[in-house]
Amino acid sequence: MTNLHEPKRVSADPDIFEAFYISQAFKVGNLVYTSGQAALDERGNVVGPGDFDAQAEQTFKNLRLVLEAAGSSLERVFKVTIYLTDMQYFPRILDLRKKHFTPPWPADTIVEVQALALPDLMIEIEAIAVIGEVHDV
Repeated sequence: MTNLHEPKRVSADPDIFEAFYISQAFKVGNLVYTSGQAALDERGNVVGPGDFDAQAEQTFKNLRLVLEAAGSSLERVFKVTIYLTDMQYFPRILDLRKKHFTPPWPADTIVEVQALALPDLMIEIEAIAVIGEVHDV
């Protein structure tokens, strides 16, 4: 008998995280916990070096893909942590949240970091999502 709360590894295809010895996400019960998603293409190359908007769109695309691989979606995200290499992009984050998320808006932490895993990366997003519906209380 399998334990419903036993972590199950999730990866989108292709799994660009395998080269870094990182799991893209885990499902535990009806929750999905993602690793930080960044602006990497299917070959693991940085998309849009120096172009925050291009990187942000690729990052959200990658987040969507791994959530869908787990049976969830951006609409079911209830917590995100967003890492920026420059807080000047904070106003863009507000636009991106409105574009990619839906009410009830996810809880969010946004922090500026000195650097991300690869030198050209400008944004990284990790998320927790539910498999099923998210409701207001």
